[in-house]
Amino acid sequence: MPSIRRILKAARCGAVLKATVSGLLFVFALPLLAGTPVTLQFRWTHGFQFAGYYAAEAQGYYRDAGLDVRFEEASPGLDVVREVVSGKADFGVGTNGLLIARRDGQPVVVLAAIFQHSPLVYIARRNSAVQSIHDLVGKRVMIEPGADELLAYLRRERIPIDRLQRVEHSFSPQALIDGKVDAISAYLSHESYFLDEAGVDYRVFSPRSAGIDFYGDNLFTSEDQLRRNPELVRAFREASLRGWRYAIDHPEEVAALIHARYSSTHSLDFYLFEARQMLPLIRSDLVDIGYMSVDRWQHIASTYADIGMLPDGFDFRGLLYAPLTNAKLDADLKGLRSYLVAALVLIALVSVLAGYIHRINRRLHRSVDEARQAAMKLQASEEKYRLLTETMKDVVWTVDTDTLRFIYISPSVERLRGYTPEEIAGTSIEGMFRPEDMDVVRSIVRQRVEAFLDDPAGAPCFYTDEAELPCKDGSSVWVEMVTTYCRNLRTGRIELHGVSRDISERRASQARIAYMAEHDMLTDLPNRALVTDRLRQALTAARRNLHRVALLYIDLDRFKPVNDIHGHAVGDQLLRQAAARMRQCVRESDTVGRFGGDEFVVLLPDIESVADAARVAEKIRVALGEPFLIAGLTLEVSSSIGIAVFPEHGTDDVGLLLHADSAMYDAKHGGRNRVAVFSTGGGR
Repeated sequence: MPSIRRILKAARCGAVLKATVSGLLFVFALPLLAGTPVTLQFRWTHGFQFAGYYAAEAQGYYRDAGLDVRFEEASPGLDVVREVVSGKADFGVGTNGLLIARRDGQPVVVLAAIFQHSPLVYIARRNSAVQSIHDLVGKRVMIEPGADELLAYLRRERIPIDRLQRVEHSFSPQALIDGKVDAISAYLSHESYFLDEAGVDYRVFSPRSAGIDFYGDNLFTSEDQLRRNPELVRAFREASLRGWRYAIDHPEEVAALIHARYSSTHSLDFYLFEARQMLPLIRSDLVDIGYMSVDRWQHIASTYADIGMLPDGFDFRGLLYAPLTNAKLDADLKGLRSYLVAALVLIALVSVLAGYIHRINRRLHRSVDEARQAAMKLQASEEKYRLLTETMKDVVWTVDTDTLRFIYISPSVERLRGYTPEEIAGTSIEGMFRPEDMDVVRSIVRQRVEAFLDDPAGAPCFYTDEAELPCKDGSSVWVEMVTTYCRNLRTGRIELHGVSRDISERRASQARIAYMAEHDMLTDLPNRALVTDRLRQALTAARRNLHRVALLYIDLDRFKPVNDIHGHAVGDQLLRQAAARMRQCVRESDTVGRFGGDEFVVLLPDIESVADAARVAEKIRVALGEPFLIAGLTLEVSSSIGIAVFPEHGTDDVGLLLHADSAMYDAKHGGRNRVAVFSTGGGR
């Protein structure tokens, strides 16, 4: 019978054809882009901040996309938005101030967010008069262009911006080191290196402490560029994000590339420092590089609106790029091609056999001599056919479509289902299928017979179905059946000819592969993909039924010394035991998953209050704090647990994951072995 997989593939044929046409248009468009000059305007000087773009150039991703990309450094006072909108640059790297630019009529379009957490902060000397963010009033502050989120930070703290002595940014912390200014806007991954090197003790004031947690280093272009060259924009974006993935996987290699090719002003150690500081802000372990959420941008717009920097209900929809990707359809097309090749080979073989038998049957109506010769040939052919069917593993069978009784079935049926041919010959096919499937079987046979009779040419038509068949010993076996309908020229009746093949091992392998794709092999817990899928389902149910969903992000404290001292085998045993303890602390409807290393996630899909989640988290914390007995050793670890609850702390899966992770770090920084609930007014 038709499997769900094959029915869905047939239903998607139209979509696959559409995707194929779209893909061909893109392929033919690539020669037009060959060697197309493109300018990318940075918002700072060369550094690991732009590592993905250097990697895309060095690895040939831009070249493969038909692009010749030039990188432009920023200079003091340069407005990146103006450079892109005016056409001096095709693309730019900007802040969340792109929302403000959009308000001011600048037609900018954000293509991707590189940082999930913006690295923009204020830095002041620890031994200066600036001991809190409010002490900036009346002080000399160097703020870079476009850093609107830092201005939003001041407004959130009710600090009048016009009360600051604003100084044009020099792109260097030297003015702060020399005491010429009291504070500067800075990147955590940049200026802090030089302050540490100069031995200057400093304070960092982060907008995140005021609940302003924005994206950072957004890749953008202009509406005019997107309208005139949509394929160029798409090609540049995809090549750039591919470069970023490479840079994240090879930070040391890309840091050396930057130092050797783009800027030797700073040491290689500086670029490696940048990489170490940046990767936790990009969070590619949680979301794909370049990911943007409409809800997150709505939060940013609402924050700006709350402090008067944007009007209420500001419509920013044109700001966000909606890339067209056919990756999934391409994958479906590739699978469909493989399936069609295999099916066509089988169809060709059966067609040859059916055609041969058809020609033999027609010759029976000729003269006596020809009929005698045809009979002899048919006898020889049938002997070969008998030897073939009796020795082959597949089961060959014929059914009368009027009575649905077997006319013939090969001896291999005994190996497949335990019945001898004699036990099946003359019986109805009802014994071949499960009783609950027979209504469907009768309907399908009737429809296909009608289709055969409606075709005046009588061209062979082959069908491929999968079904679970009962065996004589009470078990069952999954088979793939290739069938066709033809008229018996001797009797004039319509017959169903089929070949059945055991696919139990194939289905078991497919099921095992599917299970492995969704579970962690060490602990047998659901992995990131399965947890995320269940989280999305839980959020859908919660929106419908108006209940809460909780997400617990768990990190084992002091686990690394266990691996370092006792080896990974002991560490693996500890992780397995920890997973088992967490399972015992939750309900059957809850999910315990492993994201990698010593990081776990617990999904509570239906709770009444934040307090319910806190009770479960505390139960897990106590359980993990008990000693572990492994290989004669008594080992002790603890856990830091962060909690985020829908809808208070996030309305989508990405927001909840990020906020639960943020709360976990609050617990860890608060002394470890504790539980923390996410707070927008917290320190992260």
